[in-house]
Amino acid sequence: MVGPPPASGGGGAGKAVLWAAVGAVLASAAWAAGVFLIGAEDDPDLRGYSAPSNLCNSTDYSSFKEEYPDNDSSPTHNKLQDDALDESLCSISLKKSTSSYADAYLYSQLDLHKKTDPGPEFSAAWKNYADSHSGYDVEAITGIGDEAYLVSDDTTSGSSSGSLYATLAVRDGWVTYTMSYSAYYSSYDEDTDPPTLEEVTGYLKTDTRTTLEDLRG
Repeated sequence: MVGPPPASGGGGAGKAVLWAAVGAVLASAAWAAGVFLIGAEDDPDLRGYSAPSNLCNSTDYSSFKEEYPDNDSSPTHNKLQDDALDESLCSISLKKSTSSYADAYLYSQLDLHKKTDPGPEFSAAWKNYADSHSGYDVEAITGIGDEAYLVSDDTTSGSSSGSLYATLAVRDGWVTYTMSYSAYYSSYDEDTDPPTLEEVTGYLKTDTRTTLEDLRG
């Protein structure tokens, strides 16, 4: 599980800030997991998923390509493999072909929980996200996994300024997956309309479904 990774106008510096923020939120999520942990079962319900060594190669983000056609030549990825947890992470810079720096960021994370059922803490963390994070909206999403939540914060007011953050968090059995988009719209040209929250939400739903199908084999 992961909270909002901030966007930045710079390429490498932006990624450094992004991963620092992600690390802090992951530490908080680990604490929350300890609070809500209710015990282990013998057989993990992994639904046939596997955690790839490079999640960036398995993350479908084709829905974003019309808005951000320039490919990231060096996406960042990490993997953790342990008896209790397999975890894959990916950070992709989204860039319009006319931009010198990243216009937005896409972050994905896959967790295979092999010792404990993540259901209770997943629901507690995401369903109640707005209670502990001011300004965020939470919407339950049906038709993806066993349960899913869309968490968003939109300060753009339909203009080319402000920021937009959206995460789609999904639990399927003992597997959790998040795809997050974040952007500061001040980098957009005045004559270019940035994507709306509704458009970004549609992209996240479509690409998450495809990614999970591929990861499930």
